[in-house]
Amino acid sequence: MQILIKDLANERRKVVASPSPATDKIFFAGTSGRLLLRLDDRLLLFETQSRRILSELQVQRVKYVHWSPNNAFVALISKHGITIASRELDQLCSISETVRVKGGVWDSHSKVFVYTTLNHVKYCLTSGDTGTLRTLDMPVYLTQVLKGKLHCLDRECKTRILSIDMTEANFKLALESKNYAEVMHIIRHARLCGEALVAYLQDRGYPEVALHFVKDLTTRFKLAVACGNIQVALSTAYELGDDVSWHHLGVEALRQGNYQVVEMAYQRTKNFERLSFLYLLTGNTDKLRKMLKIAEMRHDLMARFHNALFLGDAEERMRVLEDAGQLALAYLTSATHGLTEQAERLGDRIGPTAISIQRSLELQRGDDSCALLLQPPTPIVRAENWPLLAVSRMSMYELLDSQSRYAPEQDDEDSGETWEAQLGSDIPLSRDVVDEVPGGWDDELELEDELMTATAAIEGSQISTGIMREDDGQAPFHAPPSGVAPMAVWCETACHAAYHAAAGSFETGMHLLYRQIAVVEFRPLKQAFMARALSSLHSLPGLPLALAVVMPVRGQTLTETRASLLPVIPLNMAQLIDLLKHAYKEFQRGNFVTSERIFRTILRTLPLYVAETRAEAQEVKELVEICREYVSAIRIKNANGESQGVRQMELSAYFTHCNLQPAHLALALNLAMSQSFRGGNYIHAASYARRILELPDVAMAKADLRSKAAVVLKKSEENARNEQRLNFDERNPYVLDCAELVPIYKGTPLVTCAFCGSNYKACMKGAICVTCRLSVIGVETLGLVTQSQTKRQ
Repeated sequence: MQILIKDLANERRKVVASPSPATDKIFFAGTSGRLLLRLDDRLLLFETQSRRILSELQVQRVKYVHWSPNNAFVALISKHGITIASRELDQLCSISETVRVKGGVWDSHSKVFVYTTLNHVKYCLTSGDTGTLRTLDMPVYLTQVLKGKLHCLDRECKTRILSIDMTEANFKLALESKNYAEVMHIIRHARLCGEALVAYLQDRGYPEVALHFVKDLTTRFKLAVACGNIQVALSTAYELGDDVSWHHLGVEALRQGNYQVVEMAYQRTKNFERLSFLYLLTGNTDKLRKMLKIAEMRHDLMARFHNALFLGDAEERMRVLEDAGQLALAYLTSATHGLTEQAERLGDRIGPTAISIQRSLELQRGDDSCALLLQPPTPIVRAENWPLLAVSRMSMYELLDSQSRYAPEQDDEDSGETWEAQLGSDIPLSRDVVDEVPGGWDDELELEDELMTATAAIEGSQISTGIMREDDGQAPFHAPPSGVAPMAVWCETACHAAYHAAAGSFETGMHLLYRQIAVVEFRPLKQAFMARALSSLHSLPGLPLALAVVMPVRGQTLTETRASLLPVIPLNMAQLIDLLKHAYKEFQRGNFVTSERIFRTILRTLPLYVAETRAEAQEVKELVEICREYVSAIRIKNANGESQGVRQMELSAYFTHCNLQPAHLALALNLAMSQSFRGGNYIHAASYARRILELPDVAMAKADLRSKAAVVLKKSEENARNEQRLNFDERNPYVLDCAELVPIYKGTPLVTCAFCGSNYKACMKGAICVTCRLSVIGVETLGLVTQSQTKRQ
């Protein structure tokens, strides 16, 4: 076999003989003058100039070769595996998949290789760490990964752009490259969790970092013990309250010489033997005597003897032996240590045995034997805890306790004119910095008229601080304020409806909500609008016969730019989470009217909620989805109670496919299982029973639910028939029509609500959403604006 080398004009320049006749394919080798030659079981790195093999790699039959952007690494894709190698074809890691690998591509800005299988998008680092980014409805073929966007083609050759979260991959990459500043930035601003991540950090030797992601008390305790963090382990042990945790805490504290925690652990576990020995080592004779009294109260003869031995109390040892029925040993102890009265009393009780013991003692004394009283050793230093050597920690742990360069005060700050000036433009731009706008892109939006209208509207409705005149029924005189009113600045600079409501310009705020999420029904939002307007002003009493001075409440800012003078919105995520927890409790209790009212209250609050960070903005979107699912679930439950027969079983089936918490899903499955079993649909009842058995134990509201499901499953499998035909196919993907509460199967035209995302049939376009009762169905909009944005000045 020969290799032909041609130039760009398709003219032959060189002919090189292949080093192996079994070569069946050639790949680019990352640099000019080199080729990758594929054989059946290996890959050869061939240099055409010297005509020699530089390296070879044992790998299964390679289908695709992908080089990293800097050509430092190469990904070799086989049918069911991926091999990552260096430029010199040195293997770095190898990954095997159980399904076919469709393709892959390197991230444009990092050493992360992203690849797809039949139904997953996964990533791989050069160190061999892997993970799953998202699932797929259908296979796709990757073309590029850029800024969290996955550009790909589907089987119909249509371009698609999928959103992926690269946070976990970037976190592992930063940890591998020891970029601790980036690690701390991700910890403080991203939402990382999962047992896999905790296990990964433990394997890499960073249990202290894993503590930031763990909420499970048992796992948190194990991590704290592993990294030697006694304080965290102690607080977690208090919350756990089990003897096993306190025992492990005592072992670790003893290893560090923290006697106070060791004593506390032994006391909580009632480990009296270890506690007595601890007091012996520390020379705490007072507490040893207390342990002796405790042993007497517990009627524990062995513990009494040990404590008496530790204290060197011969008389107490004699009493313990006497109480144990060992009269001879008690007599020997009293006679040896000079306890004459006790020896005479015991000698009368044991009779002839006392004479033989006395003779033995005399013989020993005649042999010049030195019998000494056993006394506990005296500690050299009496201290509470062992002194610890101060050792400088690595930079990773220093960053855990200090503020990194990604301070929240700087990272979460709204983009004002300072950033815009640095970008060289008057409007906020993307990450691609534009230095000069060419003439071909001069089709800009003319917003001056709109801004003037908004300014005039707010200036017409603004609150004045002048003095009123009460003569002849004429209009009161308002002294014109100096400069631009702050509330006019809010409407000029902010694109969030909450700031317009705070300024008192309800009309412009409503207009923004209509343009962003197609809100047309504003009566449910009246309370939220009034709350924003009233909370943005404070009143100061003025002089006698004068009006109070009304002033706006501004946020605390570091700069005095127009964009930074936005009002304070007195609503935070913690308040919404408390409301959500309350709604969950009412749902669990079956108070569906109260629960639905709380969920709708949260929905009506979110359009006027301002998120401070991207993570908080994501939480707002998640809250919208949670409220939508629970409102739909409550509507289904209410309709289920009013229906009978086939319709009732259909509604209970739809109820089980709402995205609920595991404990609430168990209740829904129990309802559907019971109704289907009573209605004779044993196949559906068996399906619900299996889903109940697959739920975790913590999701079970009733202890007997699992056993009940097992019985229903057994009886349903014996009958194995459905007596009623339902409009429900759990194997066919569907979404719920929130108007008629019927399924809309895949492929059927549908429309959605611009705010809450509820689904409807196409005939409902133009109607008001029944879930949120705010927005028009089927209108394509920008979507809910969660973070504050500023307009062009």
